[in-house]
Amino acid sequence: MAYEDCTYHGIQVGPETRSNDDDMEWRPVRIVVETPEFGPTQRETLTVLRELTEPEGGEFDWGFNGTGTSNAAAVILADALGLGDPEECGISFLSVEEDKTLGVLREDFCDDVLSQCCDEWRLRRGAVLRWARAWYLQQGNTDLPAALQELPPLWHEGRP
Repeated sequence: MAYEDCTYHGIQVGPETRSNDDDMEWRPVRIVVETPEFGPTQRETLTVLRELTEPEGGEFDWGFNGTGTSNAAAVILADALGLGDPEECGISFLSVEEDKTLGVLREDFCDDVLSQCCDEWRLRRGAVLRWARAWYLQQGNTDLPAALQELPPLWHEGRP
């Protein structure tokens, strides 16, 4: 399977954010998957590939470590690692049978990455994969998911 790059874009806007606009309409927190682009001017023409779905009975959040942050981490990691449905693969804490390793991976991703995010953020898939590979190796676990066995190049053709 060839590596496909993308960018995860978290969007959290509405009166529950720190905005001073009292008239701002509430909109649900979303994570969209976009074509990777570099810089704000190139993002003006980006393409949304898909939107990650919140788990049934849960919602997304970030900027702290809580249930919504765990939900966001589960869907991002499941997508980036090519694991399929977060509940079926055991990375979601809502799974009938949570995989212990994937559960710790999810919670550490919450602590290290998503709890530090502000209302809107972008993460390249390559960055998520590099973080996850480093996590596995730091744990002494060499049984890597297929997506982590060969990481994408740091520099792409045509880039310095």
